[in-house]
Amino acid sequence: MSETPSPAAPHPDSDAPVLLDVSDGVATVTLNRAGAMNALDIATKDLLLATLQRVADDPEVRCVVLTGTGRAFCVGQDLREHISLLQSKDAALWETVPRHYNPITELIATMNKPVIAAINGVAAGAGAAFAFAADLRVIVDGGGFNLAFAGIALSCDSGSSWSLPRLVGTAKAKELLLLPRTVPAGEALQLGLVTKVVSAEELPGVVAELARTLADGPTLAYGSIRRAVAYSAGHDLTSSLAHESELMTLTGQSEDHQAAVAAFLAKEKPVFHGR
Repeated sequence: MSETPSPAAPHPDSDAPVLLDVSDGVATVTLNRAGAMNALDIATKDLLLATLQRVADDPEVRCVVLTGTGRAFCVGQDLREHISLLQSKDAALWETVPRHYNPITELIATMNKPVIAAINGVAAGAGAAFAFAADLRVIVDGGGFNLAFAGIALSCDSGSSWSLPRLVGTAKAKELLLLPRTVPAGEALQLGLVTKVVSAEELPGVVAELARTLADGPTLAYGSIRRAVAYSAGHDLTSSLAHESELMTLTGQSEDHQAAVAAFLAKEKPVFHGR
């Protein structure tokens, strides 16, 4: 991987499989294999993981947008590469879940800042699961989701067994996983899989406005809310209350909270710095 382009700041016309643009606190991470519908080969997964780690660790990044180029958000595993690895009995085939998919999903779901999935088309398999791991999902009206795992006789990955039941309930999650089909944008909205449906022309503006709102907000509080919701999903009330207490103490000592209190007393709008 020594020749893999750095995720630091590739040119918009770069042929790198993942692009990164950081502007005014918003990091836009773009899957850039339009010809392959942003399918995930090893090079793409390596660079996506490195890029997400970079933006997660960057204190200047206060909101992350994950999107794709072309007519697909991401169709999941690159099946051409998958078949090649399968035929050659390459160990990399089964190492990719713990090496790539698990840490990518965990970064999207747990980084200490909000994440928006700007779904510019179809999202299938791991691509759908990556979108489900985000906080907010905006999808184009021609887009949709397909939990395609069973269609190729595989179990589910990338946290879909964790995130999907939390979004739509256990029964509907099993239906979508056992009987894979494309769920169109309108139905996805009704099921609670997405936050908003927009036209392709509206997507950039709607996502930019949403990202700007979040990037200008109290980043530490947003990250703590993400952690609280995830923790409480798997713990009892007593443990969840104790965890909330810890996070309340953490955010209560933040500069942003002090700024919010001062602004309230002065009857002014608070300005947050993410600290």
